[in-house]
Amino acid sequence: MAVRNIVIIGDEVLRKTAEPVPRITKRISKLIKDMLDTMYAFDGVGLAAPQIGISKRIIVIDVGEGPLVLVNPVLLDSHGEEVDVEGCLSIPDKRFYIKRATHVEVSGLDEKGRAVRLEAEGLLARALQHEMDHLDGILIVDRMISEVAVSSGNEAVEEEGV
Repeated sequence: MAVRNIVIIGDEVLRKTAEPVPRITKRISKLIKDMLDTMYAFDGVGLAAPQIGISKRIIVIDVGEGPLVLVNPVLLDSHGEEVDVEGCLSIPDKRFYIKRATHVEVSGLDEKGRAVRLEAEGLLARALQHEMDHLDGILIVDRMISEVAVSSGNEAVEEEGV
């Protein structure tokens, strides 16, 4: 198990457009395994390579249905919209209300380099959009409607976004 450090907001790698992966090599396969180990170790549902300091177009997601790996993912279609709460491993201890599409269609390569195309709704659609944003240097603070704050009584209260 190789758990990598999570890069925190403020690190310039999080604001860069990640580089495409030309082919799946042993090094890329190891990186994907490390990303999955790191995501699980930090109790995340998704992780993008820039979040561990690697500017490559790779995301991993597990919303409870087993791991999903996408290399060079592309958003083909999206529709509907919904506002829900999101967190990010690179912005610890903060949650934000974010508007996302409710349905997405995405293509890319799996961990073996095979072409995949999938449609997603619900949490998986949200996670795909969140992680794919990381590949383009976009963070949830860029999309937030407002921040979710916790009052002294531990009940969630809404603060206006900046």
